[in-house]
Amino acid sequence: MQGVQIIDVDRAGPEERWLLSTVHNLAREAGITGMPEVGIWDSPEVNAFCTGPTKNSSLVAVSTGILRRMNHDELEGVLAHELSHAANGDMVTMTLVQGMVNSFVIFASFILSRMLAGGNNRNRSGFVEMMTRMVLQVALSTLAAVLIVCPYSRWREFRADAGGARLAGKNKMISALQALQDSFRLPQGAPVAAPAWPA
Repeated sequence: MQGVQIIDVDRAGPEERWLLSTVHNLAREAGITGMPEVGIWDSPEVNAFCTGPTKNSSLVAVSTGILRRMNHDELEGVLAHELSHAANGDMVTMTLVQGMVNSFVIFASFILSRMLAGGNNRNRSGFVEMMTRMVLQVALSTLAAVLIVCPYSRWREFRADAGGARLAGKNKMISALQALQDSFRLPQGAPVAAPAWPA
């Protein structure tokens, strides 16, 4: 969906080789035995992500925007953060949490709508029940997101920051977080450091 191009080691230039080498070194430090694939997608936004079914079968991808805006130290902090997500199993965990929350919302809205709809007229009762269920699903989904999913996701992000600091070093993680903060304050075209990637 993002249009990520996987880096081919045989065709990689010097900067792409640096990216591959950095990801693989950090992965080893994190105890990941199956080396992640590394990819780049073309976008001006400052972004990176890690995905995959397990820590030993994952993909780390970065945008061209983050490559142009960050220097090597800052980028290493970001990569360490993403690999911490993989090492912690966050991709699967968040999918399971969201799946359990969604199942609860569907089940609870079904029961509550049955209880609230009532009435003797079958057709009218069915319509009322359906509308009640839709409203309940929206309300319960919002409540579950605020009380469960968002706080848990935020905790996983803090944990990945701590893991990134252990892997890349505290100073690189701090630099990465500061660069990310600066990127949301400044216009997209304004450089904040000597870029890791030539424009």
